[in-house]
Amino acid sequence: MKIHTFRLKPEQDLFDELESFVAAQKIEAGCLLSSVGSLTHVTLRLANQSAYNEYEGHFEIVSLNGTVSTHGSHLHLAISDEKGTTIGGHLVSGCKIYTTAEIVIAVFEDVIYQRELAADSGYEELAVYPR
Repeated sequence: MKIHTFRLKPEQDLFDELESFVAAQKIEAGCLLSSVGSLTHVTLRLANQSAYNEYEGHFEIVSLNGTVSTHGSHLHLAISDEKGTTIGGHLVSGCKIYTTAEIVIAVFEDVIYQRELAADSGYEELAVYPR
């Protein structure tokens, strides 16, 4: 296993920068080990919804987890506002960093993560293959 640790800066897009990092590092199988930071604009796809929801304000990243791969990532984000109200969903483009996002990614070098249509769910789901 290989570990990458990096920081995203104000105004960067959380999802886009993660995808760019994964592509630049040619990560074919990985997961987020840790992530903390803050956002000013949040775009999420909530559970069982096709449209995106957008939120403006100052939010803490209380959880960001999932799998990453050059063949498709699957990430969930939970944020909280100044009152501690928390909401979460699928991370998509449009989440802007406020002060920082500290990211730690584990890379698994013995497998490849793919996204394949699964008959049981009707969605593209994780498929794991040996390298």
